[in-house]
Order: sequence, then structure tokens, then C-alpha cells
Amino acid sequence: MMAEEKCYVYLNGKPMGNVENGRAFAQEIRKNRRMGLISGEVNVAYNKKLNEVHILTDRGRPRKPYIIVENGASKLTEELKEKLRNKEIDFNYLIRRGVIEYLDAEEEENILCALTESEITQKTTHLEIDPASNLSIIINSGVYPEYDTIGKHGLISNFIKQSQGVYALNFKNRFDARAYILYYPQQPIVNSVTYRALKLGRHASGQNFVVALSTYYGYNMQDAVILNRGAIDRGLGRSMFYRSYSDEERRYPGGQQDHFKIPPATAEGYLGEHAYAKLSEDGIIEPEQQVKEGDVLIGKISPPRFLEEQTSFGLSEEKTRDNSVKLRTGEQGVIDSVALSESTGATKIVKVRIRSEKIPELGDKFASRQAQKGVVGLIVNQEDMPFSESGIVPDLLLNPHSVGGRTTVGHMMEMLVGKAASMEGKTSDGTPFATKGSELLKRYGDILEGNGFDRFGDEWLYDGTTGRRFEARIFTGVVYYKKLMQMVSAKLQVRGRGPVQILTHQPTEGKPRSGGLRFGEMERDALVGHGASLLLKERMLYQSDKSEIWVCQNCGDVGYMDYVKNRPICLTCGSTDLKQVEISYAFKLLLDEIKSLHILPRIRMKSE
Repeated sequence: MMAEEKCYVYLNGKPMGNVENGRAFAQEIRKNRRMGLISGEVNVAYNKKLNEVHILTDRGRPRKPYIIVENGASKLTEELKEKLRNKEIDFNYLIRRGVIEYLDAEEEENILCALTESEITQKTTHLEIDPASNLSIIINSGVYPEYDTIGKHGLISNFIKQSQGVYALNFKNRFDARAYILYYPQQPIVNSVTYRALKLGRHASGQNFVVALSTYYGYNMQDAVILNRGAIDRGLGRSMFYRSYSDEERRYPGGQQDHFKIPPATAEGYLGEHAYAKLSEDGIIEPEQQVKEGDVLIGKISPPRFLEEQTSFGLSEEKTRDNSVKLRTGEQGVIDSVALSESTGATKIVKVRIRSEKIPELGDKFASRQAQKGVVGLIVNQEDMPFSESGIVPDLLLNPHSVGGRTTVGHMMEMLVGKAASMEGKTSDGTPFATKGSELLKRYGDILEGNGFDRFGDEWLYDGTTGRRFEARIFTGVVYYKKLMQMVSAKLQVRGRGPVQILTHQPTEGKPRSGGLRFGEMERDALVGHGASLLLKERMLYQSDKSEIWVCQNCGDVGYMDYVKNRPICLTCGSTDLKQVEISYAFKLLLDEIKSLHILPRIRMKSE
């Protein structure tokens, strides 16, 4: 057999040699691993396309346990299951006896795995320990994900990660860069085995909302949701936002160093007395003071960036510059805590934490564990909200179209089960693949009927503004909603005039730098399509980087104004026949960059 036809074997990516039959070689390694002759940490994968065998033993590989299937039967027999229940054997016993093995991402490519024992065929090689182990920990901490489309699972993961809750119980002692604490977190009425096993209830990150699938005068079109002002006043979705600022007295070469103090009026970049009014004598702000954007939190002076110039007497005067820490643009709050510390280099460190209360407002984002995201479109007084015959007012109104279009049936299931569990006064189980949908509907439908409700969760609701009963019954239930970190108060950005970039003379970018919002190519196309050319000129030129340059009529190069001779001059040809034109500074920059490539661009002007 030629060398090209042989199957190469790689150990952790390094070529170790070749074998004639790669598939049989990989099978032999698996056989030895299951017999315990080689370590259970070893994984092997045969790549048919490339005709290569990869043996992996390196650390840091995510690995997952599977039950081994041989000759169309699971090796985890009923006898072993009974022993496991009676605690005669443990999980490690099953691994040592070759009943369960851990596979990594590479070896998973070589298997045919069944979700349940009923799906096993002669070709099946492995069986999932539990159908839910097919999903991630984050998805498993939600409920009924098997009733949602697979595309929503990625979104669900993101929303769970972005939700506000109690991230650590010692948050009062921590100085994290950003932190969100939900005021009244609740455990979900419907939870899962994973949620309980990981004790995620200790870090609850949401609240149980009473939700009705209903429109409301067009204010919850598409993804918008309606919130009940009464519920918000009682603490629904209310949270605290913490931000920490820190600074240290750095040391510089030459024995110079920073100092925390109120900068003197002689310091370069002095901000004026009013900016330092809230600082104490040591230049550090004190707790429980109200602050707004631009206020100085930590007063600090630093040595100048360059060496001092010699004065006329030959002595160098000690100059300082203001290097204080200011509150970020668009933020305000109360000083929550101040900490003084030392770095490893024995320099002083100051940390200041600011807190601000975040009450749900128009534009804040909420999401359920079924990826039903929505921003607040309207906050309605409780007396104007729809109400049920028993006087229950929903906390949130969700547009019914947002369920059907996205096929998030799990959201409907949670509403029904949450409502039934509320009647019983206890939590309910929503573990993925645990029970069939038809059994769920029957079990919880019976509970609702026993408590005088419709078995499918529909209720007669009355319009709060007119008092009339709605013509159709409205599906109402309880869902665990999460308040996400995306809030209007953190995104609000506005600018009239402000700083510009040195290179392009265009407005800066980003909220912290008082930047403008980008007017991009597609926005330009919208104005071109509308024929609004003057508005386009205003956006792209007058409010951006308008620049006036002198153009030589003789050679077409850019000249300049000689204020000594009081006339424009072209350095290329020496001509004094120049015209002044308005252009975007970015175009002038382009001309300069073309010149740097030894190409002389010429501007030809039409006669007036």
C-alpha cells in the first residue's frame, strides 16, 4: 500500500505514524478503553474524509457521558439501574465497567446516539443518559424548551445571561465595574431538575408576572409589552445599578508621582471651583452625596506629560495637570461606598461605587424563558388595565401574535402550568422531556377546573377604561419574566456640539466620549431616495467636518492663506490665483494620503 493511501495517526495534533485501517484502529482503542486497559481520559476519532485518526488526551476538552449501546441493546440494564437506586453501586462503577463512557467533541462525530431506549436500532452506538442532557445547562434551567423552535434556544441562553438578579450575596462589599441587583427577586413557580440541583433559586433573576395575551389600543404591536403601573409601584421589575470608578497614585520615572488632592487653580486643565465642590479635603468624595455627569469623584494632580521648560531665572517651575476622575456622560446617582487601599507597589488606590435606582420605564427590555422578548410600549394605570371577574389585574399584556409567529408553545405551557400551580400554592416541574404535552394539559387542566377556572386558562376580562366585557375570552396565566440589562437610561445618547476627532475632524464615536450617532451609508440612501439633498448636505457636511480650502486655478493642488502677505499661495507652482471651496475634511485627508503615495491629485474646477 502506498504511503498516501495509509491512514495517519495524530496524538494531540502531532503526527505519530500510520496504520492500514483507521476505522479498525480507532475501534481497537475504544475496546481497550472500555476494558480499562488504557485511561478513560483518552478519546479517539476517525475522520473518513481525510482518512486520519486523531487521539486526544490534552486537558481542557469538554466531555460528556453517554451510555454505551452494543448489538441494539443498552448496557445499562434494569438490574444495574436497580442497584444504582439502592446505592449498591455508583456512577464511577459504571464508567469502570464500560457501561458509560465520556466522549469529547471529536469522538462525538463517530457515534449514532439515541435520545430514548425506544429509538435504539442495530446501528445505534450510544444512548443519552437523559433526553434533556442533549441541551445545555442554561437551556435546562429554563422550562419546556422542547416545545420551542431550536432557533430560539440561542436567544434564550443570551436572555438568561443578561437578566438582572442577585449575582452574589456579598455585593455590598464588592466593587465590580458594573452590577445589577433586582429588588424583589422570586423563585419561578415552574422550574426544572437542573434549576433545583444547581440551587439557582439562591441567585434568582426574575419575577412571576401575571400575563394576559391581549392587545391594548395598539400600544403593544409586534414586540412591545404593556406594564401595569400599580405593579411597578409595588416593586415589579425595580432594580439597582452599581458602577465603580477607581484610580491610583502612580509613580513615574524621575521620582515624580500623582497625588490625590483638590487640584489648585494653577493646574493645567483646571475645571473650575464648582466641579470640585463635593470633594472633601483629601480630594475624595464622601458617601451619600448626589452626583450628576461631569462632577469630579476623585481629585488628582499629575506631573506634566513633558519635561518642564526652564524659566528665565534658570529654575524649573513645578507644573501640574488636573487628572481627576469624573462621572461618565449621561449618568447620575448617589455615592454608595468609598474604599481606600494600597496596590502591590505600595501606591494608594481609591475606589468609588455609585448606585442609581432603575424603575421600569418606556423602552426597558423584558423577556421570558421562552425568548419572548419585549420592550415596554406603555405603562398603564391599574384602574385602566383589563381585569378579571375575580378582580385580578395582569402585570403584563403580551401581544397574542408574538406567540404564534415564533411557535413558542413553551410560553403557553408555562402560563397554564404556572396558573394551576398558583392555585395549589406550590411549585411545579417543567423539566425538558419529562412529561408528554397531552398529560400536562390533562393534569393541570383538572386542577384549574377544580378551582373554578376554564381548563385551558381562558378568562373573561373587562376593559378598565369602559367597564365592558371583551367579546372574546383571553388566555391568562403566570410566567417567569426577567428584566434584562438593556435599559433606556443606559442607552440614551444625545449631542448638539461636542468634541471631534483630531485626524478626520468628524464627531467622536460612542456615548462615553460625547459622540454623535453614526449617519451611515443606508441612512444616506434613505435621504437620497426621498430627494432631501439639502438635509443630506447638512448631516454629512455642515454638522460633520465642513472645511474651507484654497485650490490653485493653475495646477489644481491645495494651497494656503499667507496671512503675512495677506494672499493665498500655491506651494506647488507658486501661483497666487486660488479659489476658496467648501469640502468635507475627510476628502482633504484623502488627497493628503494620495500624495503620500507619490501621486499628485489635481482638483479641476468649473468656471463660475
